[in-house]
Amino acid sequence: QVQLVESRGGLVQAGGSLTLSCAASGIIVSINGMGWYRQAPGKQRELVATITSGGITNYADSVKGRFTISRDNAKNTVYLQMNSLKPEDTAVYYCNADINTNKFVLTNYWGQGTQVTVSS
Repeated sequence: QVQLVESRGGLVQAGGSLTLSCAASGIIVSINGMGWYRQAPGKQRELVATITSGGITNYADSVKGRFTISRDNAKNTVYLQMNSLKPEDTAVYYCNADINTNKFVLTNYWGQGTQVTVSS
């Protein structure tokens, strides 16, 4: 059984910074893409950033230049460093990963979500 466990989010003032982490555990052969998504109240879940196993990154336009995604393959962990936070960044943030649990099976997993609130 694979689990994605996210760090606690929190409350931060506008302009502040916060770093999220997400660690994958269980029977893992390899991890392909990893990413972060978020869902604000009354809105659909949206992509924030993704990173391939080789380190190629992709960002939503709304976070480019402010957020940085990175990963530590040895620790099966992905990070999201968030700087210059804005009230509109308030959302539940979800970790996502494509994980090989054996040589032939690739499964997409989600974390439980962590709340990030940015006050103005």
